[in-house]
Amino acid sequence: MKRMFALLCAVLCAVLTLELPAEAVEVAAPSAILMEKETGTVLYTKDEHARLEPASVTKVMTLLLTMEAIDAGVLAWDTIITASAHACSMGGSQIWLKENEQMSVQDMVKAVCVVSANDCAVALGEAVSGSEGAFVERMNQRARELGMNDTTFKNATGLPAEGHLSSAYDIAVMSRELILHHPELRQYTTIWMDTLRGGASELVNTNKLIRFYEGATGLKTGSTDNALYCLSGTAERDGMELIAVIMKDATSAQRFEDAKVLLNHGFSTYALKHISPEAALPPIPVTLGTQATVQPVMEGGSALLLEKAQAANLAQTVTLAECVEAPVAKGMRLGTLTVTSGEAVLAEIPLIAGEDVPRITYGQMLARLLRMAFLSV
Repeated sequence: MKRMFALLCAVLCAVLTLELPAEAVEVAAPSAILMEKETGTVLYTKDEHARLEPASVTKVMTLLLTMEAIDAGVLAWDTIITASAHACSMGGSQIWLKENEQMSVQDMVKAVCVVSANDCAVALGEAVSGSEGAFVERMNQRARELGMNDTTFKNATGLPAEGHLSSAYDIAVMSRELILHHPELRQYTTIWMDTLRGGASELVNTNKLIRFYEGATGLKTGSTDNALYCLSGTAERDGMELIAVIMKDATSAQRFEDAKVLLNHGFSTYALKHISPEAALPPIPVTLGTQATVQPVMEGGSALLLEKAQAANLAQTVTLAECVEAPVAKGMRLGTLTVTSGEAVLAEIPLIAGEDVPRITYGQMLARLLRMAFLSV
């Protein structure tokens, strides 16, 4: 009996110390997704294409188009926007803009990021496109460009409107586009408390992760009576940034708990590794070329998303062509960098020509021979 009891205890201990598989991760929300920013790899899904009301998480797209307008020179951070009667009529979350009140793009972006200001979101949209209607057209066009096939926008705010729908997957896609290409927005999405109008208006972030979750970087909350509680929550640890999207949770507290579950799973299970050759890649001889060698380079990005057990034991081998014949086109495959962990091949990264090497002409060849003959005299 004692031996059986000891055996049972040993089995229980072994079970308790096993790492839970990805399938065991669960959230209360009916729809959710976890995505890694750099590679766009999806790490967890739960009915991620369900078309649901996104509420103010809509403003991720509003912010994306605003940032793209700044990059294009349509707006600047210090551009002054005059609030229209339409923008001031939004209701819901707002900073109570007055008609004809003037405020900088920077302050309006801050208000959208921190307190989800509907009035500022519409004012920014009007500044970008001339009217909210034209801005919404651009929102939907940009959604199509990003492959957001579950999404139809009806306004710039996420206030209730028939047919205004998105999905956890689409929200993750536009969130990734925003934080990947516009990291400067983090200076606003990570604000916990701040003020506007010279200290007269106090701002407190609607995203509680910013204060209570290590590494939180944003991004956007949303809630209405029908949408319930939504969130696109982002966080970064050890150089890896994750996006957790939660849709239609029952309570505000639950959406943050669900986001923590997904983010914790991602950070505990995966690591992002940036791969580069362990030694300088040697130039490859080129025959009949206008130059004697061509320099190989890595193709594309170097980021690999790996399970932590694999990431701890990486090795790499490089194979390169001994020689190539001109003409050599930039981007031509010259070899492979293979990344392994134990016996497992994790990646085979193409090594390509970093430049064009044209084929030498008869005239150039004759001139080269004459130079060689002259130097040998």
